[in-house]
Amino acid sequence: MSSFLAVRQVRRPEATPNADDFTVVTEQLPVLGDGQVLVENVYLSVDPYMRQLMDTGEAGLEGRAIGKVAESRSAEFPVGTTVFHRNGWSTHAVVGAADLRRVDQADGVPLSAYLGVLGGTGLTAFVGLTRVARLQPGEDLFVSAAAGGVGSAAGQIARLLGARRIIGSAGSAAKVAHLHALGFDAAFNYREGPVGAQLAAAAPDGIDVYLDNVGGDHLAAAISSLRPHGRVAWSGAIAQYSSAPPAAPHNLAEVMFKTLRVEGFLVREHLDAREPFERFLVPHIQNGSVIVDETVVDGFGNVVEAFLGVLRGDNTGKMLVRL
Repeated sequence: MSSFLAVRQVRRPEATPNADDFTVVTEQLPVLGDGQVLVENVYLSVDPYMRQLMDTGEAGLEGRAIGKVAESRSAEFPVGTTVFHRNGWSTHAVVGAADLRRVDQADGVPLSAYLGVLGGTGLTAFVGLTRVARLQPGEDLFVSAAAGGVGSAAGQIARLLGARRIIGSAGSAAKVAHLHALGFDAAFNYREGPVGAQLAAAAPDGIDVYLDNVGGDHLAAAISSLRPHGRVAWSGAIAQYSSAPPAAPHNLAEVMFKTLRVEGFLVREHLDAREPFERFLVPHIQNGSVIVDETVVDGFGNVVEAFLGVLRGDNTGKMLVRL
């Protein structure tokens, strides 16, 4: 083959993105150089953070993918090897060996899991709970956007870590029911009333840890419900990706008075946690105690719609596109 399909951004949205901000192009494949391979992509990841990339015109150029090596000039990655890379939304990619990671699929684990609960989303949840918030057995946890990829992984991982009660927020009654099916002890629809009041009702005795995927009113609610010496692991702010940043939480002084710790983090600074994370989680996927929670959209032509769907909250679990 000599060409491939790719999604490219054609304009920067002022607020909420739409399909007209993107186009599908046909590009020519370069000749492989020494150490390079041609990857035929199998799964593509679409994630909320890509909305931020649209502000610099980079959406589609960067993105997690899993595929099979179709041609190779690398002894490390022969034809047929399953690999992970970050070369964006395309049917094929030419990637240097330094930018590839072999995916050793465990028995009984679907390949898609390595972009979801075993991928960056699951790793984000694991790092947030264990390294940043340092969740301890017997503690109570609140997770925002809990029906999404990071949130659904966090709830299940927290149970394995010995959390006492796990509370989640989501954007519909169906998603609240989904959280209960995943094992959350309490869940509420943030569209049905003030988040602070709903969290207080769900956790009347307070919480110890908050994993924040949203920001805004969810962070303010968590600050109010956190017990003294509580911790916030802040990994996302989807509430403001397509709008102006909200004002700082009105109760920010409680961080001082209750001696709370609020720490933001980027999972790319914790990639050394991947191997222990996989050793920890794979057996639980294999025995069925952890669900591979995902929404899979078929067809490369639906990449943009899948991405817009993530921003709308259409998915439960990790949103993926299967080519």
